[in-house]
Amino acid sequence: ASSLLLCFRTSLVAPLIFGLLLQPPLTQLSSVTQPNIVLLMADDLGIGDVGCYGNDTIRTPNIDRLAKEGVKLTQHIAAAPLCTPSRAAFLTGRYPLRSGMDAINNYRVIFWNGGSGGLPPNETTFAKILQRQGYTTGLIGKWHQGVNCESRNDHCHHPLNHGFDYFYGMPFTLISDCQPTETPEMDRAFRRQLWLSTQMIGLVTLTAALGRLMGFISVSWKTLTCLAVFSLLFFVSWFSSYGFVRYWNCIMMRNHEVTEQPMVTDRTTSLILRESISFIERNKHKPFLLFLSFLHSHTPLLTTEKFLGKSSHGLYGDNVEEMDWMVGQVLDAIDKEGLENTTLVYFASDHGGWLERHEGKRQLGGWNGIYRGGKAMAGWEGGIRVPGIFRWPGVLPAGTVINEPTSLMDIYPTVVHLAGGVLPQDRVIDGRDLLPLLRGTAEHSEHEFLFHYCGIDLHAVRWHQKDSGSIWKAHYVTPIFRPLGAGGCYDRGFCPCFGEGVTHHDPPLLFDLSRDPSEAKPLSADTEPLFDTVVRKLGRAIEEHRRTLTPVPEQLSVYNAMWKPWLQPCCGTFPFCWCDKEVDN
Repeated sequence: ASSLLLCFRTSLVAPLIFGLLLQPPLTQLSSVTQPNIVLLMADDLGIGDVGCYGNDTIRTPNIDRLAKEGVKLTQHIAAAPLCTPSRAAFLTGRYPLRSGMDAINNYRVIFWNGGSGGLPPNETTFAKILQRQGYTTGLIGKWHQGVNCESRNDHCHHPLNHGFDYFYGMPFTLISDCQPTETPEMDRAFRRQLWLSTQMIGLVTLTAALGRLMGFISVSWKTLTCLAVFSLLFFVSWFSSYGFVRYWNCIMMRNHEVTEQPMVTDRTTSLILRESISFIERNKHKPFLLFLSFLHSHTPLLTTEKFLGKSSHGLYGDNVEEMDWMVGQVLDAIDKEGLENTTLVYFASDHGGWLERHEGKRQLGGWNGIYRGGKAMAGWEGGIRVPGIFRWPGVLPAGTVINEPTSLMDIYPTVVHLAGGVLPQDRVIDGRDLLPLLRGTAEHSEHEFLFHYCGIDLHAVRWHQKDSGSIWKAHYVTPIFRPLGAGGCYDRGFCPCFGEGVTHHDPPLLFDLSRDPSEAKPLSADTEPLFDTVVRKLGRAIEEHRRTLTPVPEQLSVYNAMWKPWLQPCCGTFPFCWCDKEVDN
């Protein structure tokens, strides 16, 4: 009998042990303390531009490889539809209006390297926390969070003041003004008005002078002199900034040093890639954070000759395919150093593709797939739903797709947790740790509500009703598309947040994204029995959310947005700012 009992126990225990041995090592998170973290962020890339999100004409094999070997998020949401506020939220884990990084006017991003606005020094980025945890931290590429506050060298908004040990890249953002052959992009309409005003003032001055010489009008020469001086001062006041955009904004820096002014765009891509790989190689023996913030795929779409004309979508497609190749080069560098299993890689875009961006018949902006709207539109999905991919072999299950609402702000608590850090307790953190969701130990996202701001104006709110699977989204304000029936604000180039260019909705436009992800058919009390219940629930959520907001200085105010000569980064003696120090390297 005892031998039979022993055999019985053995028959139960053996399969159990065998089954445990066959389990994939996804539960061994504790064995990898402080993984390396590589964050890859595209600029203006639409969710519809990537192969693993449904594009079958732009080739993105390396981004697709990340999704195949990791976890793909299908409802990854940016906190803002433009670069500066979206990236501020990404770096801080907080809605941008909490740090003053969302606009109260039409200056919705950092406009000048010589402006005084930027990510406040009292904000705690994830880089700061990882730096305290012993990580070597680096930012390569685009910053667009400001440089100085009060003097040319105080660097209060600079990456090195926000937790990064090393910075190489653009303190600003890539714009068409950086490419001498391209049509100027920055403040184009305002610049036209300034030119017209200058010409009108000049014409009045010239006409008055001729009339005085010919005896047609009696005006003193003193008055004419004052008018001429005013004309000159008016011209100098704006041309000193807008006439030299390429020198003031299109610069490259290494740490605090300006290395190119203006930048030499032909080699920018190769330098950014070289710096990224070098950072990995230099820091392979200790935990590191690399934030590779691509200049792709923002206009003027800097693309090397190797990729020109290779895609089916013109220059924009060429540019995206080159960025994908750069992703592959970074992944190869990680593999070459034997870091694949100890490195978390994340890929995303800062917001949706720019629908209205074109020159003649050339489309220079991205595609947002089935989602309505695009860049600058805070409510519509096309402006804020972005690619989101994580890879960590052996820890995150390969080939996983997650259809839960997540946010770019979630990266903050996720990487802080992985580094063994503690979240700040003196402020609201809006992001949520994604690791339980990514590893499959949690079924649902921790986000019940997400708030979609356009500047400081709340345009839409979503509610994830977890018990039913519905994702309700209410639009309180929407931009007016022009021409009528178009999918964007083609008359302006950007959709506004307020004023005559928007429509207010009361009751709000309501959609269930689980049934209508394209937001094509708004629901009503007649077509949706839960309409009133959902609208009331969202209204209470907004009230609770607003109670968590506190007044902060507006970083994107008109004054902070203005170009200030005394704040302009300069590699020479201002205003003689030009150099190319990369030639020496």
